[in-house]
Amino acid sequence: MAPERPRGVDAVKLAVEAPFVVSRDNNPSAPPRPGSGRLYAAVDLGTNACRMLIAQPRGSQFVVVDSFSKTVQLGAGLEASGRLSRASMGRTMQALRICQKKIEQHGVLRMRFVATEACRRARNAKDFMRQVRRETGLTVEIIPAEEEARLAVISCAPLVNVTTEQLLVVDIGGGSTELVWIDLSAVAPEDRPNSIMRLHRGFQAEPGGARVVDWISVPLGVATLKDQFQDVDDDAARFALMSWFFEENLASFSPYNSAQPRAGFQIIGTSGTVTTVAASFLGLRRYDRTKVDGLQMTSDQIDLVIREYLSLGPEGRRTDPRIGRDRHTLIMSGAAILQALMRIWPTDRLSVADRGLREGLLYAQMSVDGVLEDGPFQ
Repeated sequence: MAPERPRGVDAVKLAVEAPFVVSRDNNPSAPPRPGSGRLYAAVDLGTNACRMLIAQPRGSQFVVVDSFSKTVQLGAGLEASGRLSRASMGRTMQALRICQKKIEQHGVLRMRFVATEACRRARNAKDFMRQVRRETGLTVEIIPAEEEARLAVISCAPLVNVTTEQLLVVDIGGGSTELVWIDLSAVAPEDRPNSIMRLHRGFQAEPGGARVVDWISVPLGVATLKDQFQDVDDDAARFALMSWFFEENLASFSPYNSAQPRAGFQIIGTSGTVTTVAASFLGLRRYDRTKVDGLQMTSDQIDLVIREYLSLGPEGRRTDPRIGRDRHTLIMSGAAILQALMRIWPTDRLSVADRGLREGLLYAQMSVDGVLEDGPFQ
């Protein structure tokens, strides 16, 4: 049974207490100013999209100087064939060549390229990685699910409340969804965001530090969950089945059946689904990260947006400018995951994070190098 939730509570902008705030220059394609420090690059090659950030450390933050995102649908057809298709690899190669050119343009020397669920599952993924290296000179690592979860968690450190004792970070991807439950009750309140940053080394516990109670990588993301139920014609029935099926796949996650107090609990959601729902709630016809990142939405507000999506139907969602043409076919599978999560755990609020694997990669690289003012986090 879903927990009771108070009504009439408005979405609020979360006050970011931690010093790690990602900022962006007004001209993201402008080269960095001379003497402003080395540049770092991070690329997230996911099941649905290829995304890149180029950034430079600045104090306790980093500033994004260039970015790139392209829907490549690398995992298209993977569910049926177990292989990356020639067409999807071709689209991905084109996107990676753009990343390569941007890296050369900015003179980036410190970088990390990672691939996630689609490449973990595809039988021909290693052959494709060799092809990428041969044709672009770029090395793309296929990272394990635990590292993907860890990077998503540390990217969200700036959004952790100092009052949070139990934290759930959820990263809804294209091919998988990572959930990490963290106990912060033994950490001094003022150190809780920084204790999340220290998890870049791994999920092992340290005395007086953040303790990972459990984590899980569910092999269902917005693309793979949609593929599971594409034969269901009725829009509402398909949504209900997807939400139920995702919840069924959480049974082995230890906090699933544990009674948890509402006070001191925070859930942070990072994904295109979460930011799209937030942008829809705010009525943004043009996406604005500054209004979305750090927003707190109530469960009722999330339910309201999802009901609106259902009332629009497939055609209405396709033409809704708040959703966008790249996401309209995937938004309901993502919404089904989000609804299941909000139904299960004892909270009436979700912290929205417009950050994820790329930001985690950047923080991890900069932390190891000790170029952040309050780092390195060792």
